[in-house]
Amino acid sequence: MKHISFILPFMSNAVLHKPNPLTEPVVHVGIVGGHTISFSLNGPYTLNGTPMTGDLEATVAHGLIHLNGEAYTCLLFSPAGEESSFSLHDVTIGVNFHWERKETQTFRGALKLIADKGKLWAVNIIQVEQYLESVISSEMSATSNLPLLMAHAVISRSWLLAQIHGDPAKAANVSVSASQIAPSRVAEAATKRIIKWYDHTNHTLFDVCADDHCQRYQGITKATSPHVKEAIDRTHGQILVFNGEICDTRFSKCCGGALEEYQYCWDDRPKPYLRALGDTPSEKIPDLTNEDNARKWILSSPESFCNTQDKRILGQVLNGYDQETTDFYRWHVVYTQQELSALIRKKLDMDLGDILQIIPLKRGKSGRIYELEIIGTRQSVIVGKELEIRRILSESHLLSSAFVVTTVSGPLRDGKTIPSGFRLDGAGWGHGVGLCQIGAAVMGDKGYAYDDILRHYYPNTKIETAW
Repeated sequence: MKHISFILPFMSNAVLHKPNPLTEPVVHVGIVGGHTISFSLNGPYTLNGTPMTGDLEATVAHGLIHLNGEAYTCLLFSPAGEESSFSLHDVTIGVNFHWERKETQTFRGALKLIADKGKLWAVNIIQVEQYLESVISSEMSATSNLPLLMAHAVISRSWLLAQIHGDPAKAANVSVSASQIAPSRVAEAATKRIIKWYDHTNHTLFDVCADDHCQRYQGITKATSPHVKEAIDRTHGQILVFNGEICDTRFSKCCGGALEEYQYCWDDRPKPYLRALGDTPSEKIPDLTNEDNARKWILSSPESFCNTQDKRILGQVLNGYDQETTDFYRWHVVYTQQELSALIRKKLDMDLGDILQIIPLKRGKSGRIYELEIIGTRQSVIVGKELEIRRILSESHLLSSAFVVTTVSGPLRDGKTIPSGFRLDGAGWGHGVGLCQIGAAVMGDKGYAYDDILRHYYPNTKIETAW
């Protein structure tokens, strides 16, 4: 058995307060995991000082990595030159989304293989600014307008550092569940309560993952451009800061006209710069925690930056597979009784019987539901927060939890009307917290500068230089 040891600069998990100028750090990005990883070293690399190149396959067994007849505890392939790259085969992108697929992806920097709990992980170790070039090109088109690219460079850099230097005590994947909370308003049985949210600190072997769970990162697979490089260079080292701390700069595809607040999607600690406001110059929205106001808002199409059908602008934000989703500012889905009851049974591993009602219990200030009651003929359940609601009500992910429910009448059975189906009318694509990518693209196209875009989506923050 061989043990390959190495020393690389890394970021500590300590909370970083007001940033001081420092050397540009590296980031460890988890790309793919499995029992076998096939990869190609496209240029000269070294493994423990030995030159390596070509096609390779590593497997894991008994907690060790097996490669070319040797067993290792970990492996690090270091690039011998700046132009060296490696390709990972069968990388899954869009995990659990409707457009999930596999592709070969190519990366610069070092490749680290880690064995953990019977699984093998491929981790890319790369300088932060190089990482950002890929993120910007992966999250949107490399031909996007410069203010949008510059704004996204700042928030992608800020988000990354906030995750790495964030509060290690923050709950990452919390499930609150009880079977005897309170009697359901319709069913006789007590209502089970399942409240979950998901965050980056699920990752323990690397800083961030490469999929939408963190920031979409596809190495040099997606073509970058001098335009992206210019955006990175012009904002080199720039981050957003609030009261001396790096901002947790969340972002989503389309807010649907109203930005949501952090605590309605993740843990219950508000962030003052992630607040609810309208995606308009006035930033005003009605009280969307009110059910009547939310219904009127969602069933209308109010003016906002992200309310656009301009294919030229949408093409700046939506890559090829994202463009498979056509309606997102306002959308709808329809389920039959059989479809919805079967879907909920599969997702929750609970048999609610026929679904009688879907009731929004609590809405955030953007109208997104963060507690939802589903009442069945056999039992009922309360679910949250927004992502868990989206997971339960779709085979992949419902576009957002900002929706209203219309029940289609059905037959009478045992004194109860059993709906024959349900229609969900919704607004936006994603959690809606922080920067709205489509809204920011429209703002950039209208002539807003990158710092204007940042001030709109992250009020009262400042741009500072970390390195």
